[in-house]
Amino acid sequence: MVESAVQRGLEDVVALESRICFIDGKGGRLIYEGYDIRELAARSTFEEIAYLLWYGRLPSARQLEELTTRLATLREVPAPLRRLLEQVPESSSPMDVLRTAVSALAVYEPSESQPGANSIGGAQRLTAVIPTILGEFHRRRKGMPAIRARPELSHAAWLLYALRDKEASELESRAMDVALILHADHELNASTFAARVTASTLSDLYSSVTSAIGTLKGPLHGGANERVMELLEEIGTPEKAEEVVKAKLARHERIMGFGHRVYKVEDPRATILRDWSRRLGETRGDLRYYHLLREVERVVHREKGLYPNVDLYSGSVYSMLGIPKEFFTPIFAASRVAGWTAHVLEEYQDLRLIRPTAQYVGPVDLHYTPLELRE
Repeated sequence: MVESAVQRGLEDVVALESRICFIDGKGGRLIYEGYDIRELAARSTFEEIAYLLWYGRLPSARQLEELTTRLATLREVPAPLRRLLEQVPESSSPMDVLRTAVSALAVYEPSESQPGANSIGGAQRLTAVIPTILGEFHRRRKGMPAIRARPELSHAAWLLYALRDKEASELESRAMDVALILHADHELNASTFAARVTASTLSDLYSSVTSAIGTLKGPLHGGANERVMELLEEIGTPEKAEEVVKAKLARHERIMGFGHRVYKVEDPRATILRDWSRRLGETRGDLRYYHLLREVERVVHREKGLYPNVDLYSGSVYSMLGIPKEFFTPIFAASRVAGWTAHVLEEYQDLRLIRPTAQYVGPVDLHYTPLELRE
């Protein structure tokens, strides 16, 4: 056997080249197709970002209008899939429902997901329909009215309407839009890598996204913002933050929402969402979440030297938008599907089967023992 260095978790291993996303871990910058996330979050819309990730450039006014209209026309769930959503247990995890629905959708729309020119249609279809899938499942289990078409709503406003059955305010829609922009891509995170591995076999786009959703479901990738909100509920008031956080650290418990495999400074997405947590709190006349998070942030940084990541403030933003906690990770998927599909499209263009090697650590000189002689 030839031994070589093992990079556990593939940390710092460069697996491929990509034009889509760049993370400057030391400088605290996130770049989509050459554009800094701070400028994009301040000035663009999620529809623009989806176009940017898929086509590698910002759209013209006409191109943006065409994409926005197309996404609105692609929101409807096909009747067979709607019947499936009506049959899944109401106790199902929304991520399980989403994974199953995306996989089933490929049965009804096979041509949209095949590798090649039609895959961009599949990317747009999945981006458009995921909010509807989530909304239909949530409405059914809560006894809410059936979802109805609202083509005039932006993608962010549609997502909020689908889950809440009430139209969002301008500020709420913009907050959701920014959150979707910030989560749209993040280089080769676990779910994106899973999508690219699947695509590298020349499997279809819907299968690739199903792989990504299954990977995102794992609590070491998705779900950290849910744990942050559970921590805030446990703390209760800012005055108790130091006591609770220090006790958890003394027990070597992890405080979610801090640290990152790539960023060595504050995650720029956390910086932006911190401001939105404050803005939404001020609008509601309730800054409790914001003050709690600021105090937790202060204690963790002092005790451990860790900086916030995107999950620290995203849960408070979603909570103030009226989104149930169990839908935080599905909303992550509703945003990241733009990035997943962009990476799949890129993988199709520069196809090479992703097949790393493993360092074997088992025996090599065993001999077969007949069954009757084994103890």
